[in-house]
Amino acid sequence: MLFSIRVADEGDACSLPALEHSAGQAFRAVPELAWVADDTGMTVDAHRACIKTRTCWVAVGEQERIAGFLSAQPCGHDLHILEMSVARDRQGSGLGRRLLAAAYDGARARGLTGLTLTTFHAIPWNAPFYEKAGFYQLLPAALDARLAALLQAEARAGFPAGSRCAMRQDVMGTHET
Repeated sequence: MLFSIRVADEGDACSLPALEHSAGQAFRAVPELAWVADDTGMTVDAHRACIKTRTCWVAVGEQERIAGFLSAQPCGHDLHILEMSVARDRQGSGLGRRLLAAAYDGARARGLTGLTLTTFHAIPWNAPFYEKAGFYQLLPAALDARLAALLQAEARAGFPAGSRCAMRQDVMGTHET
């Protein structure tokens, strides 16, 4: 099946939480994180905020069926990825890499210098996946206040201590807008 990546529109927002839930089912394979599969994830309103700033991209197939999304928000000189999810039955098909490429291009077009995110260190479809896509882990001493606060908030929300990391991908060839 062929998929295209496009900027999300208002009509897409309501379908994104169910897609995130589908993607989260992969966590059932990790006993200590199985609860993530039942987490509520981002709200429709949070997705709408990303759509409004044109920092949400969707992977669509036949009949405009959404199979994946990436929702982000501008934060200073960076575009911070809040969530990227690919439907469980479409994982491993390259949609995640294509969504990341769209976010990279979007950050570059805005003149931003990097993409950031927080994720699990050891889960194969988390930090190792992002490293293959060009991200690098930030050491605790290299964290800015925003990323340090995000990791602290995630620990308070129940993520196992030390299981999460912040990552960055530098955006090359940015221009001032």
